[in-house]
Amino acid sequence: MKQWLATAFLVILLGLIIFTTFSEKDEGEQQESSATQETGMVAPNAPDGLKVGEKAPDFSLETLSGETVKLSDYRGKKIFLNYWATWCPPCRDEMPEMQDFHEKYGDEVVILAVNGTGTEKKKENITQFVKDGGYTFPILLDTELEINQTYQILSIPTTYFIGTDGIIQEPRIVGPMTYEMMEKKKDALN
Repeated sequence: MKQWLATAFLVILLGLIIFTTFSEKDEGEQQESSATQETGMVAPNAPDGLKVGEKAPDFSLETLSGETVKLSDYRGKKIFLNYWATWCPPCRDEMPEMQDFHEKYGDEVVILAVNGTGTEKKKENITQFVKDGGYTFPILLDTELEINQTYQILSIPTTYFIGTDGIIQEPRIVGPMTYEMMEKKKDALN
């Protein structure tokens, strides 16, 4: 009987904690929630990430071909900064849509696909995945997972939207994007 009462008490306490946690969203969280219902999903308890209006932190990474590029090299261009990995099913689903978007809008918007290389079994997996998919947008290698930390990536894929001025202009999307979502985000960037 004591065990049953203790279990019931814990279940009630846990339910109360969950209810209180989710019912005390502030107005900003509610706005982000309604925005992401239209565009993607945000993982529960995910860090907020970088905010709209913040300058996107610069970085320098190597591409698959060994070239070193910086985010600031693309100043003056609209950027979709996408964080992904080959072992991530939603990332794999999103990549063909990104390629289609790149083929149509590559002159307007740069897709920088940052691979979480530090989580991959081997670099050859990335090379083969990109070759098999025919992906032609820049693939950057985050071997030390520095960008993962700087941009507060908790779940992948995650995409940030950076304007021509280097400022984050739209709320990030955590989860895969569709072609239609990319078109809407393109039109929202300056």
